[in-house]
Amino acid sequence: MSTISQPLCLLFALLLLISAASAEIKTLTITSDNRPMILFERFGFTHTGHVSVALSSVSVSSPTADPSRLGFFLLSESAFIQTLNDIRQSPTSCLLDAPHVLKLFTFRDLSPPPHYSLNRSYPVTLPNEYSLFFANCVPETAVSMHVTTEMYNLDLGGVKDYLPAGQTQLPTLYFLLSLFYFGFLGYWVYECFKNKRSVHQIHLLMAGLLCMKALNLICAAEDKHYVKVTGTPHGWDVLFYIFQFIRVVLLFTVIILIGTGWSFLKPFLQEREKKVLLVVVPLQVLANIASVVIGETGPFIRDWVTWNQLFMLIDIVCCCAIIFPIVWSIRSLRETSKTDGKAARNLAKLTLFRKFYIVVIAYLYFTRIIVFALKTIAAYKYQWVSNAAEEMASVVFYMVIFYMFRPVEKNEYFALDEEEEEAAEMALRDEEFEL
Repeated sequence: MSTISQPLCLLFALLLLISAASAEIKTLTITSDNRPMILFERFGFTHTGHVSVALSSVSVSSPTADPSRLGFFLLSESAFIQTLNDIRQSPTSCLLDAPHVLKLFTFRDLSPPPHYSLNRSYPVTLPNEYSLFFANCVPETAVSMHVTTEMYNLDLGGVKDYLPAGQTQLPTLYFLLSLFYFGFLGYWVYECFKNKRSVHQIHLLMAGLLCMKALNLICAAEDKHYVKVTGTPHGWDVLFYIFQFIRVVLLFTVIILIGTGWSFLKPFLQEREKKVLLVVVPLQVLANIASVVIGETGPFIRDWVTWNQLFMLIDIVCCCAIIFPIVWSIRSLRETSKTDGKAARNLAKLTLFRKFYIVVIAYLYFTRIIVFALKTIAAYKYQWVSNAAEEMASVVFYMVIFYMFRPVEKNEYFALDEEEEEAAEMALRDEEFEL
């Protein structure tokens, strides 16, 4: 296989794992780029779909390059595998000539010098998920250009919908969920006010987490709504990333602090628990930077795949790190139960921490593995289902955790029933709580 076909095959393989972009109107600049293929957008079209591409300030490093060997094309999701096979069988062929691609135009169609520009719109009559590519079939040739892409579907009234067919339901979904979390926050504040004597500092952090989650969702709803209607987020994407950063950091912090028993069992953190926080929080800062780069640029930048890999790696490291404090607390409680003579109380604490451990593992597994599988296998028209599944899992997780650690006088942390002391001692001797 030639050196050109190898990166092409790799890119096609990665495309199978990349979810559709939000596809707002994007303007970008390509400078001295010699890649054989550049992915710009991925979009789910209905039978009323349109794609517009505007080029300006186009220049090619080689004056003798054949302009018909440089151009833009659409590739449907169903044609990915066949096109990949074509590349492997004929590594020197040009993708613009491939039978399974929809060629839009080549540089031969550009306006004459000195402008070298083009502005065209194309209807997409066959519903499918398509990717917009630029192909450069002239080896050792670099291209520079300003590109504006615009993809949309037309509603019944002829109104442009700039969200892909599988994401047009997201503004409503996020808005309804934000109302739920605002209501949840109001109920949590009421519970804390009703049980003032049992409120700990962790309960205030949990209230802050609910607030950030609700604000994050309302900003996501507004972001998607304005992209859907106008093609641009009108600044809501900035607020979305701000609240997302605060929400994610608070979520990991709350899980770690609950796992250590901070403010419930003890008013301080041990040195190793502080180190976990000092590792997770900076990593989450880096993860959110990667998230912004991924969301606000696109696959056309050279390091886009690297940023995706960095984000996934950091997320995995953080998910593993937050498990350690829970395990440490369970082991510490088991050791304490052998010496302090309070079997019933320790059994209640161990039971609660074990439930917490299981809930956290289930939540991380579902949102990282199951949701990713849904995004991969779901048809493009039902991509919103994976978003809904992820949010529903978050709703269940928040409700369970907030119920388990609600501010009540007889919290399970401090449950003590002398009549069950003997039964508790027998249970603690068992290996039931070994992880």
